[in-house]
Amino acid sequence: MVKRRVPRPSELAPLLRPAPFIRDGAQRRLRLAGSIADLRRIARRRTPRAVFDYTDGAADGELSLNRARDAFARVEFSPTVLRDVSNVDTGRDILGQRSALPFAFAPTGFTRMMHTEGEAAVASVAGEVGIPYTLSTMGTMTIEDVAEAAPGTRKWFQLYLWRDRAPGKDLVERAAAAGYDTLMLTVDTPVGGARLRDVRNGLTIPPSLTLKTFLDGALHPNWWFDFLTTEPLAFASLESTDGTVADLINRVFDPALTMADVEWLRSTWSGKLVIKGIQSVEDAHRVVDAGADAVLLSNHGGRQLDRAPVPLELVQPVVEAVGDRAEVMVDTGITHGADIVAAIALGARAALVGRAYLYGLMAGGRTGVAKSVQILTGEIVRTMQLLGVNSVDELRPSHVRLRPNG
Repeated sequence: MVKRRVPRPSELAPLLRPAPFIRDGAQRRLRLAGSIADLRRIARRRTPRAVFDYTDGAADGELSLNRARDAFARVEFSPTVLRDVSNVDTGRDILGQRSALPFAFAPTGFTRMMHTEGEAAVASVAGEVGIPYTLSTMGTMTIEDVAEAAPGTRKWFQLYLWRDRAPGKDLVERAAAAGYDTLMLTVDTPVGGARLRDVRNGLTIPPSLTLKTFLDGALHPNWWFDFLTTEPLAFASLESTDGTVADLINRVFDPALTMADVEWLRSTWSGKLVIKGIQSVEDAHRVVDAGADAVLLSNHGGRQLDRAPVPLELVQPVVEAVGDRAEVMVDTGITHGADIVAAIALGARAALVGRAYLYGLMAGGRTGVAKSVQILTGEIVRTMQLLGVNSVDELRPSHVRLRPNG
């Protein structure tokens, strides 16, 4: 028999204490977020559907993105036990400088559409935590404004070459003058991918006030208030911005980009040069032979060619091919710190994350971006401890394998 009694008031008091009220709305929303998936759910509630889908979606049937995420889901770790892992070093040398974490912030277009704090918020968080930030050609703040907003951040600039080479040359010169130390040339965008969510949502740049968006706005008043009461949204580096993103890419960017352009950039740019969008060992060889300091294995987050190669699966063969001459980085499908650990163990020098911090930005502005880094950092540290390693540089292919499909 269970003997029951009446609890004393002194015993009930600690249980009945209300949780402290958090005044800051972003912190209140984010306090129970424990994963990037949680940030994604909050972002979905906070932003209009077209805006969320612009970030969340990919090309055609979204097979490339789903396969990239499936590859990380197939990761199997091989831990070593009975190791002292009380202190873990997450630092990593990336392109000649120390990064506090083995990842950088990837370039993302039209960032102020996700939240009006935009690139300034993301770049300042990067500086605060000690990782590189990459500004996109399709960003919504200028090269100079980002440099001013985040003076202590290591800044990279992502470049699309235009049909008219003069604007591209101007951007390169401005990036150098503003203190950006790395240039990242994207080579997987000769034409725009078929981003069907954007088509179905009728997304234009800038967003237009149709009946559909007006009704959606009633469900997301905070986003629309910010949108209507801050500086108009526009691509800071492009003169013509009307229409869909695919229209803009097809109108402005150059489908005739060749190795000669890589060689020209190498002769023009004195800093580090990264080629983004490499999807084969052969192309990795070609750009490294042309002077690239690093290759970024990427299928553009699944937003260009559907059924493209899975970047994670390319890490080992590309490292074996060019890893003694150039650094190998990887992106696409990264939603957990363990994904980053797996990529490093397979041989990548660093990972780049995009959607992960954009979900945080949509969920809570600068506070949300910081939360995304906090989540990824905790996952990286915990995964390393459970693997039995004390530093990122100790990670080896023996720590991980990709389970076969099925």
